[in-house]
Amino acid sequence: MSRFPADFVWGTATAAYQIEGAVAEDGRGPSIWDTFAATPGAVVDGSTGEVACDHYHRVEQDVALMQQLGVDAYRFSIAWPRVLPTGTGQVEQRGLDFYRRLAETCLDRGITPWATLYHWDLPQPLEDRGGWLSRDTAEAFAEYAALTHDALKDVIGHWITLNEPWCSAFLGYGNGVHAPGRTEGVGSVHAAHHLLLGHGLGLQAMRANGGHDQQLGLTVNLYSVRPASDSVVDAEAVRRQDGLGNRLFLDPVLTGAYPADVLADTGTTDWFAERADDLAAISAPVDFLGINYYSRHTVAGPEDGVFADPTRATASWGSENVRTVDTGAAKTDMGWEIHPDGLVDVVAMVHERAPGLPVHITENGSAWPDEVGPDGTVADHDRVAYLQAHLDAAAQAVGQGMALRGYFCWSLMDNFEWAFGYSKRFGIVHVDYETQQRTVKQSGWAYRDAVAAARG
Repeated sequence: MSRFPADFVWGTATAAYQIEGAVAEDGRGPSIWDTFAATPGAVVDGSTGEVACDHYHRVEQDVALMQQLGVDAYRFSIAWPRVLPTGTGQVEQRGLDFYRRLAETCLDRGITPWATLYHWDLPQPLEDRGGWLSRDTAEAFAEYAALTHDALKDVIGHWITLNEPWCSAFLGYGNGVHAPGRTEGVGSVHAAHHLLLGHGLGLQAMRANGGHDQQLGLTVNLYSVRPASDSVVDAEAVRRQDGLGNRLFLDPVLTGAYPADVLADTGTTDWFAERADDLAAISAPVDFLGINYYSRHTVAGPEDGVFADPTRATASWGSENVRTVDTGAAKTDMGWEIHPDGLVDVVAMVHERAPGLPVHITENGSAWPDEVGPDGTVADHDRVAYLQAHLDAAAQAVGQGMALRGYFCWSLMDNFEWAFGYSKRFGIVHVDYETQQRTVKQSGWAYRDAVAAARG
């Protein structure tokens, strides 16, 4: 573990709707996830985040757990509807007070707070007015970012604008498996642009606030994409999958231009040309980039070799006919193949575009069917192995001279796993949802030991 520099950041991460509960307390307004989770059939086990891990009432206990685990940073998200119940306008001071208390509790225990401003919980009134399909939502996000940052910049110095805009755009507005559950076809590509514009405008607004030693960035989920064979068709599948999943988000932020081939694939070239001026805000320099990494994709082209045609009414994303191939690798409980080497690949993607830009793995983890044993422990050996393999990959990236500066294990605790409800467990701390009892898993202690070894 001495392969990591002394100032490497070691953290863990959560998201507001997944752990806080208290969805109707202290003036919090409804979010798209409250609405979506209440929709029959939207969440596999019919559950909601109404109580979740009750973190809203257990902040001190949960931060104390992190101190036990030896982490020096905590990435959490701020719930937009807890601060601005209708998305804009009147501020709910009790919401800001909660996050101030959380940040101060972390600081008191030697843990640096890292705040994510948007982890998918759009205020429902903004969705009712168009959501991320509307440019107005990007401007509303900038308002929210400015006032939240200004109120808390004295206790929070690290800020992430958005978490995984790919998921917000394509799972929320493309195939509808996440909130708000819409299937808007190519409109989801428009949503991706408005999300990135919100990032850029929010970044500008926070920079205007000033503040001592503020570090501002963005988190994207990236996938290493490899071909199933050396055929021309499979190479084309890689281009399309990498384009829509990675380059559509990396390139405008880091190079100031959308990838022309992706716009052609989706039939959106003219639409984006009309909005070219937005790139100045989208590409404003970030202090760091967060990467969420879980797996890699091995892809093949369609069996008939014919890809989606953006001139057809049925075409939407340009990658409909790309097939994901099972490589036979071990899988997590989510069915995701385990490929630690893909972590090196995604850090390299950023390094190639922006050498020297600090990169943090802001999420990396795995779900397994964990249970508390008769002796009161959780022996999650598979997660321990996953964690160690990915820490080894992180060390490899550092050793290759890439600017990897931190690692946040996902997740601190088991939680509401979006459309999977409480059926999947990602935590290094087990949560009994009936009693709210927390139990550190074997992986939690293994992470503690790895962090301690890295610090020497």
